[in-house]
Amino acid sequence: MKVVNNNDPRIFNPSFPPVVKIVEVSPRDGLQNEKQHIPVQTKVDFIDLLSETGVRAVEATSFVSPRWVPQMSDHMEVYSSIKKVDGISYPVLVPNMIGLENALKVGVKEIAVFGAASDLFSKENTNCTLAQNLTRIEQVAQYALKRNVKVRGYISCCLGCPYEGFISPERIANIVQKMYEMGCYEISLGDTIGVGNPASMRALIEAVSKVVPIHVIAVHCHDTYGQALANILTALECGVSVIDSSVAGLGGCPFAKGATGNVATEDVLYMLTGMGIKTGIDMNAILRASKFICSALKRETSSKVGKALIAKQRDSLDYTID
Repeated sequence: MKVVNNNDPRIFNPSFPPVVKIVEVSPRDGLQNEKQHIPVQTKVDFIDLLSETGVRAVEATSFVSPRWVPQMSDHMEVYSSIKKVDGISYPVLVPNMIGLENALKVGVKEIAVFGAASDLFSKENTNCTLAQNLTRIEQVAQYALKRNVKVRGYISCCLGCPYEGFISPERIANIVQKMYEMGCYEISLGDTIGVGNPASMRALIEAVSKVVPIHVIAVHCHDTYGQALANILTALECGVSVIDSSVAGLGGCPFAKGATGNVATEDVLYMLTGMGIKTGIDMNAILRASKFICSALKRETSSKVGKALIAKQRDSLDYTID
């Protein structure tokens, strides 16, 4: 079933970026809070399937303490075992120097560091204040950059915190500027509990784009209140061209009650394709990866597009997008 032709000039609106990079976060952010044990080989096979989709960045794992995130305790084995495809980056989350040293041992080429816009959330998530965490991030980033390892940044709770509520865009912009000066080439703004709306997203992007170039900004939306695609569309209107998403909508925030998973890659891809925005990603291949991991987890996909396309043709994955 051919969904749409990306090359149709009647579809593309020049006010949007012509090309968008999707950062696939499901192997790390999508799986890290799963209660059931997921075998190493399942994770490796899943990442290898994602490498066949045309996606340019796959967040592979997290070099965190097994005590805090047991599901990611196999990080060294997973990263060492996946196929590294030319043209695809495989960033890993690194919280501290211990994690970075372990990542370097297996040849990691890109790391992600993370902070929060909220002191209370930072204490819950990283056991330190925001200021202390920024000092830690700077230490990790400087050490990594000296070893030619790229550094990507994450900021949680950019559109609201489960403990502090509203966070001003100016506070986010200040943190973004600091992380950019530390050497983060890209900084992902997370709506961790999914409370954002198009108005708050626009205010956020406008504030942040005053302190860093627009190409540095990525968005990471959760769909708790069904606002993820609307918020992404708003970000695109502001010039953002990097979107984090997760196959099958896997993931969620363990510190935010009721917070559902990340926006589904399938849903984002369908929207972008219909708008004439190129991603280089094959929906057919994304659905294969989604089917694989959902089968391994023994659950249905949370992607509305995935459910619709699979229902249309259960026996034949012919969902090619030109």
